[in-house]
Amino acid sequence: MARKASTARSPANDAVRAPKRGDLVVEEIKRWIVTRQLKPGDRLPKEAELQDLFSVSKGTVREALKSLEVQGFISVSTGPSGGATVVEVPLERTFQLVQNYLFFKEVDVRDIYTVRKMLEPELAAGAVPHLTKRDFEAMEASIDTCAPTPASVDDALRMRQEDLHFHDILAEANPNPFLRFFCQMVNQTLRRLVVFGANPLQSHNTELGRTNVLAHRELLAAARKRDVEKVRRLMLAHIEEAETHVFRMHGTMSSRLVLDSEMRVNITPRLARKP
Repeated sequence: MARKASTARSPANDAVRAPKRGDLVVEEIKRWIVTRQLKPGDRLPKEAELQDLFSVSKGTVREALKSLEVQGFISVSTGPSGGATVVEVPLERTFQLVQNYLFFKEVDVRDIYTVRKMLEPELAAGAVPHLTKRDFEAMEASIDTCAPTPASVDDALRMRQEDLHFHDILAEANPNPFLRFFCQMVNQTLRRLVVFGANPLQSHNTELGRTNVLAHRELLAAARKRDVEKVRRLMLAHIEEAETHVFRMHGTMSSRLVLDSEMRVNITPRLARKP
């Protein structure tokens, strides 16, 4: 009886339960990658070598490799020349994990813009010294794409996506990977999870597009002059103004949205329509 009592399952036991052997091997492989300074594109040892290296069974190695593949750390190919290759975890995979975390959260647009106002001015300011001629050209092209008055709902939605691409360009130029990551995640969240109750061709949406273009032109001009402080001030003013327009358009967060953005654009109007 005592033996059974000691092994009884309970929430407390679950909380301190030892990790599975496969999970331990996952962490050991990660440490092995770090200590040997492997880079994306480098190959891991074959399964048999990993078995010997970590003194585990074939099943445990395969379980660990599958877990690493799901996490986005490696890609696995089959065949005589197949095996596991180290890859850089893509932003989209990371966003999916964040989206899963937010699935049952009550996320408000104000939450997103609170973070955006804190981070984006510093992101833009930090990017200024590192912007290249190609970056400036890409920013100019983004502005030109958004400048015309949208002729259709698809045009309006495409322009709002392009507005965020302007911010992505600045993010890519910033050398701080931690700050860059969080700002890219904010952009992805806005791109994928913000749903507007109003028609994208109505006046508030059109005004958002117009003010975005003006703000982006001012930011580009200041960035070309390498005026870090002006870029910081302009970016804060731009985010505050965009926030005001989003509130007027009744922007909300669809935290349970699991479709990709292209599918969302096509079906959201039908889902929003009352029977």
